[in-house]
Amino acid sequence: MSAATIDRGFLPARAAVFAAFTLNGFLLAMWVVHIPAITDRTGVSPSTLSVLVLLMSGSALVGMRLAGPAADRFGSRTLVALAASAISVTVIGPGLATGPITLAIALACFGFGMGALDVSMNTQAVHVERAYRRPIMSAFHAMFSAGAFAGSLVGAAAQHAGWASQLTLLCAGIGGLCVTALLVPHLLGHSEAESPSHAEHYDSADSRAVDSASQGATSAVPADTTRLRIDQRSERRRRSRKVFSLGCIAFVLLLAEGVAADWSALQVREHLDASEASAALAFGAFSATMTLGRFIADRISAAVGPVAMVRYGSLLAAAGFAVVIGSPWLPLTLLGWAMCGLGLAGGVPQIFSTAGNLGGTTAATDMSRVFTIGYLGLLAGPAMIGWLTAVIPLTAALAVPLVLTLACAATAKVVSR
Repeated sequence: MSAATIDRGFLPARAAVFAAFTLNGFLLAMWVVHIPAITDRTGVSPSTLSVLVLLMSGSALVGMRLAGPAADRFGSRTLVALAASAISVTVIGPGLATGPITLAIALACFGFGMGALDVSMNTQAVHVERAYRRPIMSAFHAMFSAGAFAGSLVGAAAQHAGWASQLTLLCAGIGGLCVTALLVPHLLGHSEAESPSHAEHYDSADSRAVDSASQGATSAVPADTTRLRIDQRSERRRRSRKVFSLGCIAFVLLLAEGVAADWSALQVREHLDASEASAALAFGAFSATMTLGRFIADRISAAVGPVAMVRYGSLLAAAGFAVVIGSPWLPLTLLGWAMCGLGLAGGVPQIFSTAGNLGGTTAATDMSRVFTIGYLGLLAGPAMIGWLTAVIPLTAALAVPLVLTLACAATAKVVSR
């Protein structure tokens, strides 16, 4: 079967996963753009809001950890259907909240669904990528960014038109349920996703060796069975080390991404004494190049491989942080933040793809572990910089993600498949 035939045959599944990523980003943005209106109505202070956001993040971590084993057992298509339906319903909750307690419950439910959808849709993306037999993971993550951008525009337009947050979120939730109903039938089923012919291109040599040993041992003498058990324990330890290493790389890259997203505008305003409008351009430069980079990263990865993608992307991000730290001019600083966005764009999708292609029957569980460790970096990065600003200037604190991205470049071989 030719590559073109494979591509056409799995095009509906690819489009369905694109839709899942877009929906995830869109609904998250719909909550974010309505934060001011919801906090005003519920009487939630900024300090209380920070606690509620932390609660939402913690619920997302729980959703990630539970979704992995569930997807391995019941199939990622089932989990995508349940999780996408859940966030479509629970995104309405913050709009209906009447106080801090009801808002906390609504955000905990929404965060749990977001975490479960993150793992299940990325697992489905790995299956589709395996079927395509070429890198396409970064484009899926680009669609999340595109969905978030679309959600921010729709939310802003609804607010400008005077719509109440309850009505806007209700419409978003109904739309999410409709999109979910349309995309789920086109996702790959459990048997399709685990088909050996689909996995052949991405299986590692180690996995094939273990599978061959397992097949041979089923008809071997008891002594060989004992040796097989030893080999299986060794393989489990190897897999655990690999998953942990991938999680550490994801932690670093997502830490750097979180720092850039949360602190770029403030860094420009404080370091260069720029206006708020000029400072906002920093985040714009970072997010624009990150979105663009994710649309082109798959072609680059196909040409140079995932290790080079992570290594040179991390070096580019480190160079971007160095430019930001040393720059005395706004245009040069914006260039530095743009370099950070472009450098960080393709790394995390490559890590998730590697985690989902370790072989065996626990792809979703492996991804959920990598997701959890990486997501902790996304949460810890901005907080770490905030703590450091109590003793050193914000710009100087950016040396932390600079050093860590250099370390990521030095250990990029972990992403090899």
